Amino acid sequence: MVTIYGIKNCDTVRKTLKWFVAKGIENKLHDFRADGIDANTIEGWLDEVGGKVLINKRGPSYRNLSDDDKEILEQGGAAAAAVLAANPTVIKRPVVEFGSARTVAYDEERWSELAGL
Repeated sequence: MVTIYGIKNCDTVRKTLKWFVAKGIENKLHDFRADGIDANTIEGWLDEVGGKVLINKRGPSYRNLSDDDKEILEQGGAAAAAVLAANPTVIKRPVVEFGSARTVAYDEERWSELAGL
């Protein structure tokens, strides 16, 4: 089972869900807004892929953060994970979890590889 983390009304997340359905890959959506996300999970993602990959600095959610929160995100670690848990729309979407492997952003080629297609 593949878990797709994101927001159900995000165009990229919807496109991702359609791709997995079209390929016949069982998946579930974990909606940041409806289901929340804990800081420990995010801290693991930061350790694995880094803030440069995980944090969406282009969106309005990031621009609306305080300068203090932006500085914390630059430093990484548990404090950055806490800021992202409180502001999950700052996380680049989707985060797709294939067991122990994760991808960030839309990446059909990598998903095909991970799914053995």
